[in-house]
Amino acid sequence: MTGTESPRVAVVTGAGSGIGRAVARLMLAEGYRVVLAGRREDALAETADGDPHALVVPCDVTVPDDVERLFAAALQQWGRVDVLFNNAGVFGPAGSVDEISVADWNAVVAVNLTGSMLCAAAAVRAMKAQSPQGGRIINNGSISAHSPRPRTVAYAVTKHAMTGLTKSIELDGRGFGITCGQIDIGNTATDIMDTIGVGEGALQADGSRKVEPTFPVADAARAVLLMAGMPASASVGSLVVTAAGMPFVGRG
Repeated sequence: MTGTESPRVAVVTGAGSGIGRAVARLMLAEGYRVVLAGRREDALAETADGDPHALVVPCDVTVPDDVERLFAAALQQWGRVDVLFNNAGVFGPAGSVDEISVADWNAVVAVNLTGSMLCAAAAVRAMKAQSPQGGRIINNGSISAHSPRPRTVAYAVTKHAMTGLTKSIELDGRGFGITCGQIDIGNTATDIMDTIGVGEGALQADGSRKVEPTFPVADAARAVLLMAGMPASASVGSLVVTAAGMPFVGRG
């Protein structure tokens, strides 16, 4: 952004840790006004670190009233929403389709898919109504949107579905200056990656375990910022960013 531009306003979900925290902090450093959303207020406050341009709004993206309150807070504070980074997500329990419970399936779908839909819907309503009209939505998919890991059926299905959500928003938003793209990140170094053992040996398709390379979360955040900062005349529909040398191309 140049000094003559009004500060852009971004909403970042899952901002209390990992990729969401890194993106929120980088956006703040780059002059954005950032609304930090997540379930843990203390973690959001840690991300904000006292920055006066950060607004902490505790929010469970699976609860429609929470999501409406989140975007109402953004509009009340700064009058518009220019960017939504739809980042909140969970891996859920490991298991194949015959092993996971319906309750566990529904819990993963609620956060990864329905939560993303609710946030996108609220963002689109705000972007349609504001002046100047328009904005940008960035959905955090995963390389699992292309090729799943073993025993991650609920996660893999929701990330495949995220691609459909992204394309639908992009198509329906055209007439309102709203663009939507998806970033698919593989093996950035965050705490959540420890849950699938990437650093100690992730399960492979042949049943073996392999220590896989990772890359710094700051690099993933820069990729999100690139998408967010594109001019209104351009849109990044899909961006895949992985750790160099990880088993993604040719997985299985």
